[in-house]
This record gives sequence, C-alpha cells and structure tokens, in this order.
Amino acid sequence: MQVLWDDGERIFCRESRLGVEGDRNVLIARPAAEQPPPGCIDRLAHEFSLKDELNSSWSVRPLEMVRDGTRMQLVLEDPGGEPLVQLLNVPMDTAIFLPLAVSIASALGKLHQCGLVHKDIKPSHILVNCTDGQARLTGFGLASRLPRERQAPETLAGTLAYMAPEQTGRMNRSIDSRCDLYSFGVTLYQMLTASLPFTAPDPMEWVHCHIAKKPLSPRERVASVP
Repeated sequence: MQVLWDDGERIFCRESRLGVEGDRNVLIARPAAEQPPPGCIDRLAHEFSLKDELNSSWSVRPLEMVRDGTRMQLVLEDPGGEPLVQLLNVPMDTAIFLPLAVSIASALGKLHQCGLVHKDIKPSHILVNCTDGQARLTGFGLASRLPRERQAPETLAGTLAYMAPEQTGRMNRSIDSRCDLYSFGVTLYQMLTASLPFTAPDPMEWVHCHIAKKPLSPRERVASVP
C-alpha cells in the first residue's frame, strides 16, 4: 500500500487488489483515526452516493464502501497520477503550471456542468499527471447538488485556507459554483508561489483574511511569475 497523503482526518492511498481480470490498482480513502468522528464517515458515504453523477474522465469515481476491520473505507478508481499537494514544495515553473492549470479548470468546468458544487477544492483533492495526462477531482464529501445554497454562520464547511468568503456564512451571499473558482484561485496562487495567499492562527482570522484582506501579487513573492 502506498500512502499518497494524510491530512490528519483522512488517509488517501493506492493499493493493488485482485479482481476477476487480475490485479488492478485502486485508491482507498479511509479515516485516519481508529474511532473517527461521525462526520468523517458521513462525508465518505456522501461521496459514494455521488458515484453515478461523477465521470471517470474528470473525477476519481467511487466504486464501493467497504469495512476494513473496524473502519469504513471508500474504494475509488485509480486513474494514475499524484495529488497536486505533493508538487507544491517549490514555486512551479510556468511551462509546468499552465498545462496543469488548464486541465484542472477543464475538470472543474465539467463538474459544474453536472450541476454539482464541490465546496472543498484544494491541492490534496486534485490528482494530476494521470495516465492520460488529464487532471481528476476527488474529495466530494461536501459536494452539493444544489446550484445555490446558504451557509449557516455557525458552520464552517470546507478547508479554511481555501474557503471562499461566501462559505464563511458572514457575507449574506449564497454558495454556488463561483466558490469553487475562488478555491481554485487560491490553489493556482499556491502552485505559482509555493505559499498560500494568507496565513492565520485561528479560524476567525482566516475568515477575516478571505473577506477583508488583499493578498500580495504572486509576482511580489516570486519575481519570475509573468
């Protein structure tokens, strides 16, 4: 088994399984904790419920929910590739950045054409350099079938570093596909600079950054950015 990433709540790994047509690689998403919080399992189950709406050409499509010992885990197709988060240790050269950005944008556009809003776009939820050269989206545990919805102020659903202002529940604006574009923008910034546009010590400061602060231009961080 090859661990691709571990964010403390969920472990994402690749393993080989014996099927009717011989060995094949699959991806496994499972809780990191032996006794995970109910929300973690709920998100895996929700992602599995979307399997018939997700397409293998732009997403990492779920195959089954299974129990491994005491833990539930989600088995997914393996399109090859690696999580984008593994490529962000240094600023990305423009010649590498542009094809990846176009491919991710294409996958995101196809998601929105299906009437889904991801709500948690970030580098660990994007596979790049897949076997066919195309990017794939994963991590659909918060995805919504609603074209527009409201976020309750007391609930922060998503990842704070990439969260659109509307998702904070403090903007009096609905969540729609544009929230994914904001998170995609943060991801592009990180690809070019190897840093986030904002840093914050706590959730309230993250919210303030996304609502009220303006980040440095990528070129101010990395002079070679056009």
